[in-house]
Amino acid sequence: MKLASLWFIATTLLLSACAHNTAGIAVDSAGQVRVDNSSFANEVAVVDISAIMIADLIKASALIQSQSSTDLRLQYKFTWFDASGLTVEDEASSWKSIKLHGKQQLQVSAVAPNAQATRFEIYVRETFSY
Repeated sequence: MKLASLWFIATTLLLSACAHNTAGIAVDSAGQVRVDNSSFANEVAVVDISAIMIADLIKASALIQSQSSTDLRLQYKFTWFDASGLTVEDEASSWKSIKLHGKQQLQVSAVAPNAQATRFEIYVRETFSY
């Protein structure tokens, strides 16, 4: 019994040591930056946040910049909020994968799912493949 418990604890510790940090950085439509992973924030910047109206929908865009000289595999996601601060059709927005080569930048954009969206946030994180 003790051996099984020790094996379980050792396996749990080993697997948790292999877990990658999937936290990233977020920038909202007002330009406020939230850094959830400071080492990742040294490799990637999200700048030039802008929004325009297309009919009654917001079209948001942001520039994702690599600060690294090596390739980066990233994911980004736009989240939309209504005037009360509640998410708008969050399940309709999925993570999009991109690859940036050293020092490359890429403009990304998305259109609000409906007219209730009044603001947005873009979240960028590193992608890990096994």
